[in-house]
Amino acid sequence: MGSPNPRHITPLAEDEALQRIRSVLGSRIGVSGLEDDAAVLSVPPFSSLVVSVDSVVGGVHVDLDLCSPADVGWKALMGALSDLAAMGASPLGALVALCIPGGSGDGSLALGVTAGVAEAAGSAGCPVAGGDVSASSELVVAVTVLGVTYDGEQPPVVRAGAQPGDALLVTGPCGGSAAGLRVLRSGLRSGAALWSGPGSRGGALDAVVDGAAVASYRRPVARLAEGLLARRRGATAMIDVSDGLALDLHRLADASGLGFVLDEVPVAAGATLDEALGGGEDFELVVAVAAAEVDRLCDAFGDEGLRVPLRVGSVVADPELRVLGGQPLERSGWQHVIG
Repeated sequence: MGSPNPRHITPLAEDEALQRIRSVLGSRIGVSGLEDDAAVLSVPPFSSLVVSVDSVVGGVHVDLDLCSPADVGWKALMGALSDLAAMGASPLGALVALCIPGGSGDGSLALGVTAGVAEAAGSAGCPVAGGDVSASSELVVAVTVLGVTYDGEQPPVVRAGAQPGDALLVTGPCGGSAAGLRVLRSGLRSGAALWSGPGSRGGALDAVVDGAAVASYRRPVARLAEGLLARRRGATAMIDVSDGLALDLHRLADASGLGFVLDEVPVAAGATLDEALGGGEDFELVVAVAAAEVDRLCDAFGDEGLRVPLRVGSVVADPELRVLGGQPLERSGWQHVIG
Protein backbone atom coordinates (compact mmCIF):
# COMPACT_ATOMS: atom_id res chain seq x y z
CA MET A 1 0.00 0.00 0.00
CA GLY A 2 1.16 3.51 -0.67
CA SER A 3 1.40 6.35 1.80
CA PRO A 4 -1.87 8.04 2.77
CA ASN A 5 -2.80 11.16 0.86
CA PRO A 6 -1.56 14.06 3.03
CA ARG A 7 -4.80 15.95 2.37
CA HIS A 8 -6.69 13.27 4.29
CA ILE A 9 -4.36 13.19 7.31
CA THR A 10 -5.59 14.80 10.50
CA PRO A 11 -2.65 15.63 12.78
CA LEU A 12 -3.14 14.78 16.44
CA ALA A 13 -3.20 17.45 19.12
CA GLU A 14 -0.79 16.74 21.98
CA ASP A 15 -3.45 15.72 24.51
CA GLU A 16 -5.05 13.29 22.08
CA ALA A 17 -1.66 11.86 21.17
CA LEU A 18 -0.85 11.33 24.84
CA GLN A 19 -4.17 9.60 25.43
CA ARG A 20 -3.52 7.24 22.54
CA ILE A 21 0.01 6.57 23.81
CA ARG A 22 -1.39 5.69 27.24
CA SER A 23 -3.75 3.26 25.53
CA VAL A 24 -0.94 1.62 23.55
CA LEU A 25 1.25 1.22 26.65
CA GLY A 26 -1.63 -0.30 28.61
CA SER A 27 -0.41 -2.36 31.55
CA ARG A 28 3.18 -1.30 30.93
CA ILE A 29 2.54 2.08 32.52
CA GLY A 30 4.00 2.76 35.97
CA VAL A 31 2.01 3.55 39.10
CA SER A 32 1.51 7.26 38.28
CA GLY A 33 -0.42 6.44 35.10
CA LEU A 34 1.28 9.06 32.90
CA GLU A 35 -1.24 11.66 33.98
CA ASP A 36 1.16 14.11 35.66
CA ASP A 37 4.32 15.80 34.43
CA ALA A 38 6.38 14.04 37.10
CA ALA A 39 6.29 10.36 38.04
CA VAL A 40 5.97 8.71 41.44
CA LEU A 41 7.86 5.43 41.73
CA SER A 42 7.50 2.88 44.47
CA VAL A 43 11.11 2.27 45.56
CA PRO A 44 11.85 -0.70 47.83
CA PRO A 45 14.85 -0.58 50.16
CA PHE A 46 17.93 -0.37 47.98
CA SER A 47 21.57 0.52 48.30
CA SER A 48 22.09 2.24 44.94
CA LEU A 49 19.88 3.96 42.39
CA VAL A 50 21.37 3.46 38.92
CA VAL A 51 20.27 5.95 36.24
CA SER A 52 21.11 6.08 32.55
CA VAL A 53 19.87 8.03 29.54
CA ASP A 54 20.20 7.03 25.90
CA SER A 55 18.68 8.06 22.60
CA VAL A 56 17.90 6.72 19.16
CA VAL A 57 17.93 9.21 16.29
CA GLY A 58 16.48 8.29 12.93
CA GLY A 59 19.18 8.14 10.28
CA VAL A 60 21.95 8.06 12.90
CA HIS A 61 21.33 5.10 15.21
CA VAL A 62 18.74 3.35 13.09
CA ASP A 63 17.99 3.10 9.38
CA LEU A 64 14.29 3.88 9.01
CA ASP A 65 14.18 2.08 5.66
CA LEU A 66 15.05 -1.16 7.46
CA CYS A 67 13.06 -0.99 10.70
CA SER A 68 9.45 -0.48 11.64
CA PRO A 69 8.50 2.21 14.17
CA ALA A 70 7.95 -0.57 16.72
CA ASP A 71 11.51 -1.79 16.12
CA VAL A 72 12.76 1.73 16.83
CA GLY A 73 10.87 1.84 20.13
CA TRP A 74 12.15 -1.58 21.12
CA LYS A 75 15.75 -0.70 20.29
CA ALA A 76 15.54 2.59 22.19
CA LEU A 77 14.39 1.04 25.46
CA MET A 78 16.62 -2.03 25.22
CA GLY A 79 19.65 0.11 24.46
CA ALA A 80 19.10 2.14 27.61
CA LEU A 81 18.39 -0.96 29.69
CA SER A 82 21.65 -2.49 28.51
CA ASP A 83 23.45 0.20 30.50
CA LEU A 84 21.68 -1.06 33.63
CA ALA A 85 22.59 -4.63 32.73
CA ALA A 86 26.26 -3.66 32.53
CA MET A 87 26.15 -2.60 36.18
CA GLY A 88 24.05 -5.53 37.35
CA ALA A 89 21.07 -3.35 38.26
CA SER A 90 17.42 -4.39 38.28
CA PRO A 91 15.15 -2.06 36.25
CA LEU A 92 12.76 0.10 38.23
CA GLY A 93 11.17 2.25 35.53
CA ALA A 94 11.73 4.29 32.38
CA LEU A 95 10.95 7.77 31.07
CA VAL A 96 10.49 8.04 27.31
CA ALA A 97 10.57 11.25 25.26
CA LEU A 98 9.28 11.02 21.68
CA CYS A 99 10.26 13.69 19.15
CA ILE A 100 8.21 13.06 16.03
CA PRO A 101 8.76 14.80 12.68
CA GLY A 102 6.11 17.45 12.19
CA GLY A 103 3.62 16.59 9.47
CA SER A 104 4.61 12.90 9.53
CA GLY A 105 1.02 11.70 9.54
CA ASP A 106 -1.93 10.91 11.75
CA GLY A 107 0.00 9.89 14.86
CA SER A 108 0.63 6.33 13.73
CA LEU A 109 4.42 6.84 13.76
CA ALA A 110 4.36 7.89 17.43
CA LEU A 111 1.99 5.07 18.31
CA GLY A 112 4.10 2.55 16.41
CA VAL A 113 7.23 3.59 18.31
CA THR A 114 5.26 3.44 21.55
CA ALA A 115 4.07 -0.08 20.75
CA GLY A 116 7.69 -1.19 20.46
CA VAL A 117 8.54 0.52 23.74
CA ALA A 118 5.63 -1.31 25.36
CA GLU A 119 6.78 -4.68 24.01
CA ALA A 120 10.30 -4.10 25.30
CA ALA A 121 8.99 -2.87 28.66
CA GLY A 122 6.94 -6.02 29.06
CA SER A 123 9.81 -8.27 28.03
CA ALA A 124 12.26 -6.60 30.43
CA GLY A 125 9.87 -6.02 33.33
CA CYS A 126 10.48 -2.26 33.22
CA PRO A 127 7.34 -0.09 33.52
CA VAL A 128 7.16 3.20 31.65
CA ALA A 129 6.71 5.86 34.34
CA GLY A 130 6.35 8.93 32.15
CA GLY A 131 7.82 10.93 29.32
CA ASP A 132 7.13 13.63 26.79
CA VAL A 133 5.97 14.08 23.19
CA SER A 134 7.17 16.83 20.89
CA ALA A 135 7.31 17.72 17.23
CA SER A 136 10.79 17.86 15.69
CA SER A 137 12.66 17.78 12.43
CA GLU A 138 13.85 14.19 12.95
CA LEU A 139 12.59 11.12 14.75
CA VAL A 140 14.22 10.97 18.19
CA VAL A 141 13.43 8.56 21.02
CA ALA A 142 15.19 9.52 24.25
CA VAL A 143 14.97 7.05 27.12
CA THR A 144 15.96 7.47 30.76
CA VAL A 145 16.02 4.27 32.80
CA LEU A 146 16.26 3.83 36.55
CA GLY A 147 17.55 0.70 38.20
CA VAL A 148 18.46 -0.45 41.69
CA THR A 149 20.73 -2.74 43.62
CA TYR A 150 19.59 -3.84 47.04
CA ASP A 151 20.91 -3.57 50.57
CA GLY A 152 23.15 -6.43 51.61
CA GLU A 153 24.25 -7.21 48.05
CA GLN A 154 27.33 -6.34 46.06
CA PRO A 155 27.31 -2.74 44.77
CA PRO A 156 26.83 -1.91 41.09
CA VAL A 157 29.66 -3.20 38.90
CA VAL A 158 31.69 -0.48 37.19
CA ARG A 159 34.22 -0.62 34.36
CA ALA A 160 37.10 0.39 36.61
CA GLY A 161 37.15 -2.66 38.89
CA ALA A 162 39.07 -5.22 36.83
CA GLN A 163 42.22 -6.72 38.36
CA PRO A 164 45.33 -8.23 36.74
CA GLY A 165 44.76 -11.94 36.25
CA ASP A 166 40.98 -11.65 35.96
CA ALA A 167 39.38 -13.75 33.29
CA LEU A 168 37.40 -12.00 30.54
CA LEU A 169 34.11 -13.56 29.50
CA VAL A 170 31.40 -12.57 27.03
CA THR A 171 27.77 -13.55 27.55
CA GLY A 172 27.29 -14.50 23.90
CA PRO A 173 28.67 -14.23 20.37
CA CYS A 174 29.00 -10.82 18.76
CA GLY A 175 28.43 -9.39 15.31
CA GLY A 176 24.84 -10.53 14.84
CA SER A 177 23.38 -7.01 14.71
CA ALA A 178 25.97 -5.80 12.17
CA ALA A 179 25.36 -8.90 10.07
CA GLY A 180 21.61 -8.25 10.18
CA LEU A 181 22.13 -4.67 9.05
CA ARG A 182 24.29 -5.90 6.17
CA VAL A 183 21.64 -8.43 5.12
CA LEU A 184 18.90 -5.83 5.26
CA ARG A 185 20.87 -3.28 3.28
CA SER A 186 21.69 -5.91 0.69
CA GLY A 187 18.00 -6.68 0.36
CA LEU A 188 17.20 -2.99 0.01
CA ARG A 189 19.75 -2.57 -2.78
CA SER A 190 18.38 -5.61 -4.61
CA GLY A 191 14.81 -4.32 -4.37
CA ALA A 192 13.67 -6.95 -1.86
CA ALA A 193 10.95 -5.81 0.53
CA LEU A 194 11.91 -5.12 4.11
CA TRP A 195 8.83 -3.81 5.85
CA SER A 196 5.95 -1.49 5.17
CA GLY A 197 4.19 1.03 7.32
CA PRO A 198 4.36 4.52 8.82
CA GLY A 199 7.80 6.07 8.74
CA SER A 200 9.14 3.90 5.94
CA ARG A 201 10.81 5.94 3.27
CA GLY A 202 11.39 2.89 1.09
CA GLY A 203 7.76 2.44 0.12
CA ALA A 204 5.29 -0.35 0.83
CA LEU A 205 6.64 -3.77 -0.12
CA ASP A 206 5.38 -7.27 0.46
CA ALA A 207 8.31 -9.62 1.08
CA VAL A 208 10.07 -9.74 4.45
CA VAL A 209 13.75 -10.33 5.10
CA ASP A 210 13.98 -12.60 8.15
CA GLY A 211 16.49 -14.63 10.16
CA ALA A 212 18.41 -14.51 13.39
CA ALA A 213 20.81 -11.80 12.22
CA VAL A 214 17.98 -9.51 11.15
CA ALA A 215 16.25 -10.08 14.48
CA SER A 216 19.51 -9.20 16.24
CA TYR A 217 19.53 -5.84 14.47
CA ARG A 218 15.85 -5.02 14.83
CA ARG A 219 15.18 -6.50 18.27
CA PRO A 220 18.36 -6.68 20.38
CA VAL A 221 17.96 -7.81 23.99
CA ALA A 222 19.51 -6.22 27.07
CA ARG A 223 21.19 -8.92 29.17
CA LEU A 224 19.60 -7.89 32.45
CA ALA A 225 19.45 -11.33 34.05
CA GLU A 226 23.04 -12.02 33.06
CA GLY A 227 24.28 -8.73 34.49
CA LEU A 228 22.41 -9.25 37.75
CA LEU A 229 23.80 -12.76 38.19
CA ALA A 230 27.34 -11.73 37.26
CA ARG A 231 27.24 -8.95 39.87
CA ARG A 232 25.97 -11.30 42.53
CA ARG A 233 28.64 -13.86 41.62
CA GLY A 234 31.58 -11.51 41.99
CA ALA A 235 32.16 -9.78 38.66
CA THR A 236 34.87 -7.17 39.13
CA ALA A 237 34.07 -5.11 36.01
CA MET A 238 31.50 -5.14 33.22
CA ILE A 239 30.59 -3.28 30.05
CA ASP A 240 27.93 -3.89 27.43
CA VAL A 241 28.87 -4.38 23.79
CA SER A 242 27.00 -1.41 22.38
CA ASP A 243 29.62 0.18 20.11
CA GLY A 244 31.71 -2.86 19.18
CA LEU A 245 33.48 -5.56 21.20
CA ALA A 246 36.96 -4.21 20.45
CA LEU A 247 36.12 -0.60 21.34
CA ASP A 248 34.21 -1.54 24.48
CA LEU A 249 37.02 -3.83 25.65
CA HIS A 250 39.41 -0.90 25.31
CA ARG A 251 37.02 1.27 27.31
CA LEU A 252 36.89 -1.28 30.14
CA ALA A 253 40.69 -1.52 30.07
CA ASP A 254 41.02 2.29 30.02
CA ALA A 255 38.81 2.63 33.08
CA SER A 256 40.71 -0.07 34.97
CA GLY A 257 44.15 1.17 33.84
CA LEU A 258 45.05 -2.30 32.58
CA GLY A 259 45.55 -4.32 29.40
CA PHE A 260 44.12 -7.54 28.02
CA VAL A 261 45.09 -10.61 26.07
CA LEU A 262 42.33 -12.14 23.95
CA ASP A 263 42.60 -15.73 22.79
CA GLU A 264 39.47 -15.78 20.65
CA VAL A 265 36.34 -13.86 19.70
CA PRO A 266 32.91 -15.52 19.65
CA VAL A 267 31.37 -14.67 16.27
CA ALA A 268 27.60 -14.85 15.74
CA ALA A 269 26.30 -17.13 13.00
CA GLY A 270 26.42 -15.36 9.67
CA ALA A 271 28.71 -12.58 10.92
CA THR A 272 32.34 -11.86 10.12
CA LEU A 273 35.16 -11.36 12.58
CA ASP A 274 35.25 -7.66 11.68
CA GLU A 275 31.51 -7.38 12.43
CA ALA A 276 32.01 -9.16 15.76
CA LEU A 277 34.82 -6.79 16.73
CA GLY A 278 33.45 -3.50 15.44
CA GLY A 279 29.78 -3.88 14.61
CA GLY A 280 28.17 -2.95 17.92
CA GLU A 281 24.59 -3.12 19.17
CA ASP A 282 25.00 -6.72 20.29
CA PHE A 283 24.33 -5.77 23.92
CA GLU A 284 26.20 -8.81 25.15
CA LEU A 285 28.16 -8.19 28.34
CA VAL A 286 31.91 -8.34 28.78
CA VAL A 287 32.52 -9.64 32.30
CA ALA A 288 35.79 -9.55 34.23
CA VAL A 289 35.95 -11.99 37.13
CA ALA A 290 38.67 -13.58 39.24
CA ALA A 291 40.05 -16.60 37.40
CA ALA A 292 39.27 -18.85 40.38
CA GLU A 293 35.58 -17.88 40.14
CA VAL A 294 35.03 -18.64 36.44
CA ASP A 295 33.72 -22.18 36.88
CA ARG A 296 31.35 -21.18 39.68
CA LEU A 297 30.08 -18.24 37.64
CA CYS A 298 29.48 -20.42 34.58
CA ASP A 299 27.75 -23.07 36.67
CA ALA A 300 25.46 -20.42 38.14
CA PHE A 301 24.46 -19.26 34.65
CA GLY A 302 23.65 -22.84 33.67
CA ASP A 303 21.65 -23.38 36.85
CA GLU A 304 19.54 -20.29 36.02
CA GLY A 305 18.88 -21.47 32.47
CA LEU A 306 21.04 -18.74 30.94
CA ARG A 307 23.62 -19.20 28.22
CA VAL A 308 26.98 -20.02 29.78
CA PRO A 309 29.45 -17.15 29.23
CA LEU A 310 32.34 -17.71 26.86
CA ARG A 311 35.88 -17.15 28.14
CA VAL A 312 37.78 -15.02 25.63
CA GLY A 313 40.94 -13.95 27.44
CA SER A 314 42.50 -12.35 30.49
CA VAL A 315 43.22 -8.98 32.06
CA VAL A 316 46.91 -8.09 32.33
CA ALA A 317 48.78 -5.46 34.32
CA ASP A 318 50.45 -3.75 31.35
CA PRO A 319 48.00 -1.15 29.99
CA GLU A 320 49.94 -1.05 26.70
CA LEU A 321 49.37 -4.75 26.05
CA ARG A 322 46.03 -5.17 24.32
CA VAL A 323 46.15 -7.99 21.81
CA LEU A 324 44.08 -10.59 20.01
CA GLY A 325 45.97 -13.71 19.00
CA GLY A 326 49.24 -11.94 19.71
CA GLN A 327 48.46 -8.96 17.47
CA PRO A 328 47.49 -5.45 18.66
CA LEU A 329 43.73 -5.01 18.75
CA GLU A 330 42.55 -1.76 17.21
CA ARG A 331 39.82 0.35 18.82
CA SER A 332 37.33 -0.53 16.09
CA GLY A 333 33.69 0.28 16.64
CA TRP A 334 31.09 3.03 16.43
CA GLN A 335 31.90 6.51 17.71
CA HIS A 336 29.97 9.71 17.04
CA VAL A 337 31.87 12.64 15.63
CA ILE A 338 30.67 15.62 17.66
CA GLY A 339 31.21 19.25 16.72
